[in-house]
Amino acid sequence: MQSALFHFDALLLVILLLICTCTYVRQTVPGMVDSRKDKNIFFGMFWKFARIGERLSPYVSICCIIMAVSKLV
Repeated sequence: MQSALFHFDALLLVILLLICTCTYVRQTVPGMVDSRKDKNIFFGMFWKFARIGERLSPYVSICCIIMAVSKLV
């Protein structure tokens, strides 16, 4: 059984899902991510992924649609 790190498509899917999840969590509960971004590297990464999702949301959406269509084919 291979890890998702060894499959480029799976790695892209994991990154896209992480960006979408972090953006959703930050919009739903902004204090959870914002207040802890400087205290912990783990939450800092979540904050960075949320910022990517906020600023590049049309491109992230297009990538999600492309990944969904490619999984169907």
